[in-house]
Amino acid sequence: QVQLVESGGGLVQAGGSLRLSCAASGRTFSRYAMGWFRQASGKERESVAAINRSGSSTYYADSVKGRFTISKDNAKNTVYLQMNSLKPEDTAVYYCSTPAVSNSYLPTTRGEYYYWGQGTQVTVSS
Repeated sequence: QVQLVESGGGLVQAGGSLRLSCAASGRTFSRYAMGWFRQASGKERESVAAINRSGSSTYYADSVKGRFTISKDNAKNTVYLQMNSLKPEDTAVYYCSTPAVSNSYLPTTRGEYYYWGQGTQVTVSS
């Protein structure tokens, strides 16, 4: 049973930083890519960042490039999302996710991901 547990969300002023963590269990973490998604109120869930199974390749949505950094610690079974220069439009529930299968490439779209965490709220005040 794959489980993903996010933490690190909260309320921050615009321009501030937060680091989200997602602890994974239930299978060999190093064999799978990980992704971060977010869903703002009334909007579709969107991809934010993704990292391949080894951590050697990353993807970022245009809206967060240069501000967010995804990283993966295979020894700790944890994926992180460092968020800097936060903006009010970053306000959303953030979810980590992982595909059902081990991919040799980096999956970046929502449909390629299968297991989801419960989400953590990030609120950026102006």
